[in-house]
Amino acid sequence: MKITWTLIQKQRLIELNATETQQDMYFESVQDRDRTFQEQEHQLVVHGKQRLQELRDIKRRPSLCILEQQLVSALTQRGFVQVVTPTIITKGALAKMSVSDEHPLFFQVFWLDSKRCLRPMLAPNLYTVWKDLLRIWEKPIKIFEIGTCYRKESQGSLHLNEFTMLNLTELGLPEEQRLEHLKEYAALVMDTAGITGYELEMTNSVVYGDALDVVKGIELGSSAMGPHPLDDKWGIIDPWVGIGFGLERLLKVRDEAQNVQSVGRSLSYLDGVRLNI
Repeated sequence: MKITWTLIQKQRLIELNATETQQDMYFESVQDRDRTFQEQEHQLVVHGKQRLQELRDIKRRPSLCILEQQLVSALTQRGFVQVVTPTIITKGALAKMSVSDEHPLFFQVFWLDSKRCLRPMLAPNLYTVWKDLLRIWEKPIKIFEIGTCYRKESQGSLHLNEFTMLNLTELGLPEEQRLEHLKEYAALVMDTAGITGYELEMTNSVVYGDALDVVKGIELGSSAMGPHPLDDKWGIIDPWVGIGFGLERLLKVRDEAQNVQSVGRSLSYLDGVRLNI
């Protein structure tokens, strides 16, 4: 019978960002396993300290911040305007997104009181901004936001209660160009993030129905197109496209991190490196 890591050993290896190959090793004896664990742990700790040294001496900013800056630069150069909207939204705004008391997403919301919550998505605020900008700007209107969203997610390797979303939108484009523009914007984000080999897949969103997802092993982004039945609640009648990405998931895939927590906001990790090394 082959011997595997103990639960404590494997958890430690995952914390230190060991590869899947390192995590799935088998051994002929307990002594061989424990000796190999000490060697692997030492190598991973050395590598982690080297990354932290690089952060202090060269990068000076975590990858999450650098990626956000790169995306802002790429999108503004392509004619998008960045907006910054409130983190606290109303129950009424969620209801306009069809997220009522019976909706699956409703139970993932962090409620501050009976009428206000921490936003689980950026879309309600972007709809509101759209409505006002239609009176002021000529179409098409191309805006985006990068901001924190909050959901009561299961704490697996792919989920965070507090995560960073990018939503980029274009309102008032020719309807026949919607899919072409979505593919173009997906490529822009993925190229900026340094991710290749991804696929575009049609799927179903809990809010928008049919959606085009960006996938590389896991879902990295999801899109939607209008006119959509939700538009009437916001007074929107023009064709539009929107696509959203979780920045932590982009980093997880690009940097081959073993869990999304290591690249997000954390007191346990700094720029992907476990601090208890």
